[in-house]
Amino acid sequence: MTTSCARAALLVCPASGLGRAARMAGTAAEALRGAVGKLDPLVADSAKGTAELAAAAVRDGVDVLVVLGGDGGVHHALQACAGSDTALAVVPAGTGNDFAAALGLPADPMAALSSVVGALRDGRRRRVDLGRISRATWFGTVLCAGFDSAVNERANAMSWPRGPRRYDIAIVRELARLRPQPLVLGTDEGKAELEATLVAVGNTTSYGGGIPICPDAETADGYLDVTVVREMSRRELVRMLPTLRTGRHVEHPAVTTLRARRVLLGGDNDWIAYADGERQTVLPITVECVPAALTVVTPA
Repeated sequence: MTTSCARAALLVCPASGLGRAARMAGTAAEALRGAVGKLDPLVADSAKGTAELAAAAVRDGVDVLVVLGGDGGVHHALQACAGSDTALAVVPAGTGNDFAAALGLPADPMAALSSVVGALRDGRRRRVDLGRISRATWFGTVLCAGFDSAVNERANAMSWPRGPRRYDIAIVRELARLRPQPLVLGTDEGKAELEATLVAVGNTTSYGGGIPICPDAETADGYLDVTVVREMSRRELVRMLPTLRTGRHVEHPAVTTLRARRVLLGGDNDWIAYADGERQTVLPITVECVPAALTVVTPA
């Protein structure tokens, strides 16, 4: 059988999805071998290991890097694949799979695997935009700072419970200490200073496992979508949170949305930026859209 991909690497993030990626690694490798000329299996033992294996595979010239994991694994793979000749494929097996969803892949890992295998056989690829932080770090989905990044910080510091429940508890605890902070927001159109609860910069619509914080974002339009939640009381935020799941939060009078090619985030605050669910750095930062920075393997 002829294939459109001479050589691929399967990067397994075994801890993703509370072990889901490890459990389906053998099945994924067997399925992928039928769609590529040669498959190199790679198993990461840590976030650092994921990044190192991805970088080594790209340096070695693989045609496609297949990530079996969640948004964290994808984030590390982006640092290697962006701007290279290596295409990225994703089999979603993590807790949050927002990048895979943005590519149109099914949420079910086995269905997504079947879709990726078909796309590899047919040679289906396209270019998508990426976000870049301070000209250094790439991200595929959403960068956030403020309340939502504080929730991430708290959840990451908790050893119990495991899974999504940990984030529910982190939200409740962060609500108790909620206070708006000064934000400087600069875009192509100018600069604004305001009191804000959170800010999100989206290359895609969603973060946190399907929350469409930037509901109109597109992956290949050359722009980043920005959602700002201005000063808001604890009670108002609690009432607004359920609308995040539907994207109707943008109708709230305290929410502003805009689009820009380049965004500056700063101000006299203690906010830490997260991107693709991964901790980045404290503000200030600059964020830019880099059009067509990545080749991806996508379903029909």
